Amino acid sequence: MKIVVLVKEVPDTYGDRKLNLETGIADRAASDTVLDEIGERALEAALSYADANDGTEVVVLTLAPESASGSIRKALGMGAHSAVHVVDEGLLGADLGLTAEVLAKAIARAGFDLVIAGNASTDGSGGAVPAMLAEHLRVPGLTGLSEVEISAAGVSGVRPVDGGVQKVSADLPAVISITEALPEARFANFKGIMAAKKKPLEVVSLADLGVDAEDPAAARSIMTAVAEKPARAAGVKIVDEGDAGTQLANYLIENRLV
Repeated sequence: MKIVVLVKEVPDTYGDRKLNLETGIADRAASDTVLDEIGERALEAALSYADANDGTEVVVLTLAPESASGSIRKALGMGAHSAVHVVDEGLLGADLGLTAEVLAKAIARAGFDLVIAGNASTDGSGGAVPAMLAEHLRVPGLTGLSEVEISAAGVSGVRPVDGGVQKVSADLPAVISITEALPEARFANFKGIMAAKKKPLEVVSLADLGVDAEDPAAARSIMTAVAEKPARAAGVKIVDEGDAGTQLANYLIENRLV
């Protein structure tokens, strides 16, 4: 079985995140970058299956600048067998539609039985790419799974819905997305880190995938304006001089909070 896992390098959750006000794109130089935790959990799901099933190949795939090679090597150090890195200046600021189109082409080019992704990245939080991939690849898509069971012929899982849970299943090939309910990722040990240096890492471009980022016939989002988040204003301070209750009630009424 061949499992393709989508991983993404994102700004550190605990660091500052800023937009470039000229381009409207995240300023990656403003904070440290890390491998997204939800992508690590997706990789752990694939590696756990590979550990128990000989002959399973796990490929990590990312769409990111050249600087993301360190994060890719981390994924290889955790146990992935190979990696595909899509790099192209035409992808700068790519929207969800272009991202899904490019990833689908890269997945189809690599070949797959199962694609595993996180339900949403911590930087964009779009949450739509896994479903879009299933549509592009013309395979079943099981999204938002909190439990996953993979077999040689299919995949099944459980996802939360209003008032309970929903059990879903599909034959392979398929695309699934997982939530943070799945186990945390393993650490890359020294042996894995050293081995990662020799594992295959293929770098591909839009031309290699046959994708035109400026295709006028394709739906693309257009940025109309971008502005920095305004500074937080000081709050209202209520001093109790016997009328604090009245002041608080007036404040809530004025701000339509009651």
